[in-house]
Amino acid sequence: MDIIINSLYTQKEIFLREVISNASDALDKIRFLSITDPAALGDKKEMEIRVSIDEEAKTISVRDTGIGMTRTELAQNLGTIAKSGTTNFLEALKGGNINLIGQFGVGFYSTFLAGSKVEVTSKSNDDKQYVWVSEAASSYRLYEDPNGDTLGRGTEVKIYLKEDALDFLKHKKISKLIKKYSEFIDFPIFLLNKKEVEEDAPVAEPVDDEVTV
Repeated sequence: MDIIINSLYTQKEIFLREVISNASDALDKIRFLSITDPAALGDKKEMEIRVSIDEEAKTISVRDTGIGMTRTELAQNLGTIAKSGTTNFLEALKGGNINLIGQFGVGFYSTFLAGSKVEVTSKSNDDKQYVWVSEAASSYRLYEDPNGDTLGRGTEVKIYLKEDALDFLKHKKISKLIKKYSEFIDFPIFLLNKKEVEEDAPVAEPVDDEVTV
């Protein structure tokens, strides 16, 4: 984690890019699966990403309607840093090839740049809904969601922001970042504003009282 936080990233905002990218990948997977198995979409046919800010709880959440993860996949994908091989990972760092980060399964951990705690709730068609939660990434807990199936399908990443990262609770800042990092995303991204009005994230000037498209 020291390598990831102190060496790989210089800007906290990168965490949003990584989480949105992962959400897009999950949507790509369920879209591809639905080509051969239309039933995979079930009743949840929306293909979208929703970002929400909770100023009171000091959290930012990114939710997708993608393929989701089973309990085993949560443990494998999030419970093992540099799951493609620590040695190969360090070799890539020595070579200065930071662009290879995504190949080593560590992009998700950029969330700890801004968050003191990260909670991932996921529902796959092949399993019940599970919650993965970690503080400072030193260890994690993984358990069946006591709230049951609230997602239908997909994943929600909730980041409990550190005191020095509370700037990410500002609606205009997040809207600007989403626009910046969604340029190559094929799915719609929505941002829930302070007055609980949903609007397209790429909008330059969010409007509080109406939906802007």
